Amino acid sequence: MAETEGNPVRRVRIAANLAPRCGARTRRGTPCQQAAVRGRKRCRMHGGTSPGAPKGPRNGSYRHGHYTNEAIAFRREMSVLLKTVRAQLSELVDGG
Repeated sequence: MAETEGNPVRRVRIAANLAPRCGARTRRGTPCQQAAVRGRKRCRMHGGTSPGAPKGPRNGSYRHGHYTNEAIAFRREMSVLLKTVRAQLSELVDGG
């Protein structure tokens, strides 16, 4: 019995059991039994993790660069330029 009291694995297991629980309800209506994320009231599956996609190159949008801020700004500029060119062309065709 003296061996189990000093066992570090046992101490960690006891500490994990004392962690606050998630406050969410499952589909069955019972409370979630997972430990809440540190500093939050919910577990990782019920919204306890940080919100949104990761910022920077860890995000999947950097793989091809289509959704970077620079690419989005470039597409907006091209859209405005195309609208003005189409408007000028329609004036030339209608006026000619």
